Amino acid sequence: MSTGDAGSLGTLFDSVSREVRGALDRALDGGEVSVAESDVLARTTGRDLAALTVVADELRRRQVGDTVTYVVNRNINFTNVCIKHCGFCAFSRDHREEEGYLLPIDEVVRRAREAWDLGASEVCIQAGLPPKLDGRFYIDLTHALKAALPDLHLHAFSPEEVLYGSVRSGLSIKDYLTELKAAGLGTLPGTSAEILDQSIRDVIARGRITVNQWVEVITTAHALGIRTTSTIMYGHVETTEHWVRHMALLRDIQKDTGGFTEFVPLSLIHSEAPMYSKRLVPNVRPGATGADVIRMHALARVMLGSRIPNIQASWVKEGPKMAQALLDAGANDLGGTLINESISTSAGAQYGQLVGPAELRRWIRDVGRVPAQRDTLYNIVQRYEAGDDPASPLDAVEDAEARFGSYRRLIASGEFRFTPR
Repeated sequence: MSTGDAGSLGTLFDSVSREVRGALDRALDGGEVSVAESDVLARTTGRDLAALTVVADELRRRQVGDTVTYVVNRNINFTNVCIKHCGFCAFSRDHREEEGYLLPIDEVVRRAREAWDLGASEVCIQAGLPPKLDGRFYIDLTHALKAALPDLHLHAFSPEEVLYGSVRSGLSIKDYLTELKAAGLGTLPGTSAEILDQSIRDVIARGRITVNQWVEVITTAHALGIRTTSTIMYGHVETTEHWVRHMALLRDIQKDTGGFTEFVPLSLIHSEAPMYSKRLVPNVRPGATGADVIRMHALARVMLGSRIPNIQASWVKEGPKMAQALLDAGANDLGGTLINESISTSAGAQYGQLVGPAELRRWIRDVGRVPAQRDTLYNIVQRYEAGDDPASPLDAVEDAEARFGSYRRLIASGEFRFTPR
């Protein structure tokens, strides 16, 4: 077939719609894609979606190159007891339930030390909101962890937890974050965002931190020099218009503060989510479709990549095969080793609680990219060329549940049973 034939490589994208082509051309020229243009991209299917994906991959190459990063870290969810009853959360328990647990500070420190000894540079700490929590608990926990492990990065406490600590302590959000930073907090997870639209939040999680409160915590943290991640949770009752407005808000914040380190799309794990399994919310979708997941990550690269260059693909949510595919749809990071994963697992995620560094490097190399270990702030710790595969103690762990425990075992055990005060 000659290069002038209708089916040649050079003409395959001739059928891409004019609106999509215009938006993608603007992105490739370095311009900012508008909200209206992004609304069009968020609804792409077929050849239009393929074009969005190709452009997202090209923008990724220009913005961050061919390196794919990961962090060696451990999740520590120190309690599942929570005063909130969010419709998407299968992790939390009421304080009267037998499955409620609370890890004491010395146990959190023990788990953090174990992670450090295994090569982790970060612990990620998030949990429920137990009733009558001492308002200084998060500050005291931070002090204890940094006293024991001064070089370990603490990526801890969602905006919801910061707000709760602020209210319980009587301190302003600024003063509370100032004390957390002085105690040794490194960065803040940008979770509890879900969809940053109050009408959606009032449906899926009434009483949760509001959009305005979330923005206040995040921007206050940035002003104090505490960097944060950013997230979205999708695949439930939201529309693609909500995706776009959520990302546009994050983009505006980043223009003002520069404080976001990454964007992490998180698709709903629906099977055990109460709003789906108990039919508490009408018309909840059973999570995102495969096309939704690809479209979300590609759109994130087009909308956010010039401002927030790191787009993460969650192997916990999507599994290794989809995570690999997302590396060709705008993503450049695979998150962390985790060691313990409780929140997605409790909702029905099927992909385990630990992936060792060697396996993450294999996934990355399988798609023709170069793996690199990073720290929480995306500084490269080590880049691994072909054949460069140093052994990690985590790679030798054959049974992560037996070695580190699991959510299932923790809630069945009475060892750390939550006792109402």
